[in-house]
Amino acid sequence: MIVSSITDRPWSQYYCCMMATSTEFARNYPVATKRVLRAILKAADLCASEPKRVARLLVEQGYTKRYDYTLQALSEIRYDVWRDYDPEDTLRFYAMRLHEAGLIRSSPNELIADHTDWRFLDELKRELKA
Repeated sequence: MIVSSITDRPWSQYYCCMMATSTEFARNYPVATKRVLRAILKAADLCASEPKRVARLLVEQGYTKRYDYTLQALSEIRYDVWRDYDPEDTLRFYAMRLHEAGLIRSSPNELIADHTDWRFLDELKRELKA
């Protein structure tokens, strides 16, 4: 392995994955948007708290064949940090990398100002306090 975004800095200090939807969908279907996000965050909590159970379910349902590899991945991936990390910092970090590489024209701050809305996540952080 050359680099691990799970353990190696600076990548390990940011979310590995983020959710996105269109502005139109979130505006037209706020209840559905919040329900989907809630379900995904509850699933992340389950992966963090019961990785053996989740690995077994994934194998039983046919999503994967190898319990040992699945358990290893579920145990190493930081499903438990969604309440702690700052999604805006994550977006800024990765947008800067993409901007530096010439893959996007907008600056990270422009992307954040024009294309983010953290209200659903902020509400769910309060609702799903552990």
